[in-house]
Amino acid sequence: MNRLCYIILIIPLTTVAMADWHVWTETQTVSVVRESPSRASTTVHLSAARNEWISFQILVRSDAPLVIQDVVLSEIKTQGGGSIPADNFHLFRQHQIHLTEATPRNESFKPGWYPDPLIPFRHPMTHAPLAGRIKAIPFQVPANETHGFWIDIHVPKETQPGIYSGTARISTDGNLEALVSVELTVWDFVLPDTPTMQTAFGSPVQAMQSYYKKRAKERKETEPTDWAAIEKQCSKLMSENRINAAPPSDLFLPTFDRRTVYQIPVDRVDVLRRFVDEYHVNAIQVPNPAEVFKDPLRDRDKLHAWLKAIDVAAVGLNRPDVILYTYLSDEPNDWEAYQYVRKWGKAIRDAKSVVKVLVTEQTKPQDAMWGDLYGAVDIWCPLFALFDPISSLRRQEQGEIIWAYTALCQEQRTPWWHIDYPLLNYRVPAWIAWRYAVKGLLYWAMCHWTEVEDPWTDARTYRHPKTRFGKAYNGEGTLVYPARAVGYDGIVPSLRLKALRNGIQDYEYLSILQRLGLAEEGRKIVLPVANSWFQWNEDPAAYEKAREDLARLIVSVGKSR
Repeated sequence: MNRLCYIILIIPLTTVAMADWHVWTETQTVSVVRESPSRASTTVHLSAARNEWISFQILVRSDAPLVIQDVVLSEIKTQGGGSIPADNFHLFRQHQIHLTEATPRNESFKPGWYPDPLIPFRHPMTHAPLAGRIKAIPFQVPANETHGFWIDIHVPKETQPGIYSGTARISTDGNLEALVSVELTVWDFVLPDTPTMQTAFGSPVQAMQSYYKKRAKERKETEPTDWAAIEKQCSKLMSENRINAAPPSDLFLPTFDRRTVYQIPVDRVDVLRRFVDEYHVNAIQVPNPAEVFKDPLRDRDKLHAWLKAIDVAAVGLNRPDVILYTYLSDEPNDWEAYQYVRKWGKAIRDAKSVVKVLVTEQTKPQDAMWGDLYGAVDIWCPLFALFDPISSLRRQEQGEIIWAYTALCQEQRTPWWHIDYPLLNYRVPAWIAWRYAVKGLLYWAMCHWTEVEDPWTDARTYRHPKTRFGKAYNGEGTLVYPARAVGYDGIVPSLRLKALRNGIQDYEYLSILQRLGLAEEGRKIVLPVANSWFQWNEDPAAYEKAREDLARLIVSVGKSR
């Protein structure tokens, strides 16, 4: 089944003549800004594996103000009677934020309105209509402005391969409408429920608790009352976007009992297992023992007993593919910090625990005077810009794990994660990660909203401490937005989160090929588009073509076996 799918835009000629409005679609990983002109092309291509999310954008522009009343996507069906029901669709309107200053080193920046937050049409849990201060629909499109809608389609894993067709209808207040004909080809392979790529993006719930506590103290907002519901919504959103949901932090915290020394109660392990299974978690951060004990050498026996309690709980959890790690140190940048990692990391590793030691540091020693961290780290997590292929390979040969992360803008050119940089920058890292056998991605926060009054209107979410009143980093530490603005307590996704999800799904295609013994064939497809953290193809179309090549290869191998 190698055919591509097609979405054909059908606009009645009488409608266009009466209103002079334009509707078109986009499937590539791009942000369509307010100033973007309409496109003549009305045909796009979509394809998806089973159990994959696939997306496209519907863009609208008019020479006079126009109110979009609704966007409705019908059930998608095959001629043989198969279908993808409408409850597998998520519809959003793209909210735009006015950016007036560039993130540092963005020499191509142009002030303007950039889309990023995604306003859901309905409540993500109850599916009830929303009534916040910012609404998805109805929405007035001002004259000579481009605005977009985002459509997510989840292909259930039991879906039969084949070609599925449906229709999206865009209606206006003037009884004008446009029809988008949707034809989706479902590839004959399935993505696993639990992603292969490991991720650590922090806990939105913990960040939100701090955020609303601060807002309440300043008498600007009240704190939410139902944190359990917020946790469910946040976990569901992260899981749907193939990022690890963060379980409550105390579930893997050993408690002291004079009779049993340290233990993790069985009922907590049961709760954690249900969480792991429901949200398809593959990596869990456990508490840092350095926050419990003062000296790992003096408290060696207690430290080992504490880690043993986690090991026992891991056996009870009975999910051997889930990696447990402790975030020991963040960016150690002097001799004292290196000494801390050596002291604690070696002490933890000496316990022979299942708990891995993670440090956000490169595999090549930063300064010869500081020494190295070899023997003290299990999971190395260098910045994109500080990744060293040779020393990373040496650590992998020792059985150690490599992740990668980004923060702010580094001197070297890497896929920087900010709103005013190309949306493709969020998809590319997964391709580069697979190329170097990097197993995971880390990001320091998803909802760092505390530095601005309203993240829905001000994207300058982070200013470096050394330049607090200087340049801002647009969207730094934010991949989601506070949902209270749209009518519920929780979070809403962003365009950047969706691009990241697409990259993680691309990584899954490559991992499937690797499990089929075709890693070398996969590399031949990857290298022309993602050769290194400093050299990658900036054309979004190149990744769509490469993804289709990967899919065809997977399907062809499946047919031959």
